[in-house]
Amino acid sequence: MSNSQQYIVGLVMYPGMTTLDIVGPQAVFNALPGIKLHRIWKALLPIEADDGMVVVPDTTFADCPPLDVICIGGGLKQMAVEDDPEVLEFLKKQGSTAKFITSVCGGSMFLAKAGLLQGYRAATHWAMREELAKLGVEVGTERVVIDGNRMSGGGVTAGIDFGLKIAETLRGEEAAKIAQLLIEYNPAPPFDAGSPEKAGPELVQKAMSFVAEHLGLDQNPLLSQEPPL
Repeated sequence: MSNSQQYIVGLVMYPGMTTLDIVGPQAVFNALPGIKLHRIWKALLPIEADDGMVVVPDTTFADCPPLDVICIGGGLKQMAVEDDPEVLEFLKKQGSTAKFITSVCGGSMFLAKAGLLQGYRAATHWAMREELAKLGVEVGTERVVIDGNRMSGGGVTAGIDFGLKIAETLRGEEAAKIAQLLIEYNPAPPFDAGSPEKAGPELVQKAMSFVAEHLGLDQNPLLSQEPPL
């Protein structure tokens, strides 16, 4: 793709989203030339994320231009929003013309419910793999899954890896590497428990219980699943 072309990228926000799902890719996109970012929701009103952080969109559904890249992330409280007809219709409309239809973490659930992932491979947060598969999606366990013009990142921090892959697609490898350097993305975690495969079943069950507690659920459907190991 031409490095002189400007790309219009839309990050869909909503109450209860996980901020890092969007902030991670945004940090990468901000380090690229020729990217026009829109942070999108129904209204230009403050949105409280699942961690209590308050963010403010700059573009409404009604005023959003046609997007080259549409991206939506997940969140601990996404279940309250992911069946919203207005949200799904916006995703369908933009997805019909976007060059790339993308998600981070549980955002793939929105795309699937909008009818945009059936027959495609996609990544999601490990705790949502089973639910995503029920929607006719072939679930990948990689940090980033690319299937045609569908690009998806796994859980939360995978959004940075995802952002770098999109950066490479839009601007080339060198630009993506410069973006990586600018945000000093050089991960060296002190523990090796960042996936269910590495963490083991005991930690997986404790993590799932944490999710249930923070969702305020007495019976979380995630807890009835077998650990994805």
